[in-house]
Amino acid sequence: QVQLIESGGGLVQAGGSLRLSCAASTRTFSSRNMGWFRQAPGKEREFVAAINRSSGTYYADSVKGRFTISRDNAKNTVYLQMNGLKPEDTAVYYCAADYTIRSVLATTPLAYEYWGQGTQVTVSS
Repeated sequence: QVQLIESGGGLVQAGGSLRLSCAASTRTFSSRNMGWFRQAPGKEREFVAAINRSSGTYYADSVKGRFTISRDNAKNTVYLQMNGLKPEDTAVYYCAADYTIRSVLATTPLAYEYWGQGTQVTVSS
C-alpha cells in the first residue's frame, strides 16, 4: 500500500506564495509519474500539474507560469511551488501517484491509483 502525505497548505493573501510537499512511502517512487490536483467546493477535481520520472513536466493552462512541480527522488517527495496566488486557486490540493507505465503524463484523476488526504489552500483577496 502506498501512502502519500501532503503538507504546506495554509492561508495566504493574493499574490503570495506557498510550497506544497508530498511524501511517498514507496521504494519505487523514482519510477512513478506524480501529479497534483485540486478541488474547490462544489466543483470537480481538476488537474494542476504532473511530473514524470525524468522530471518532465506538464501544467494546466490556469497555473502555467505561476506554479512549478518538482521532485526529489532521494527524499521520495514531490513539490508544488505556487507563486502569484489568486483567490481562484483556493481549493483542497491533492497529491497522486500513477502506477501505470505511460509515455505521456496523465491529466485525468482516473489515471492515478494512489491519493493523499489533501491539504487546504486558501487565498484571500
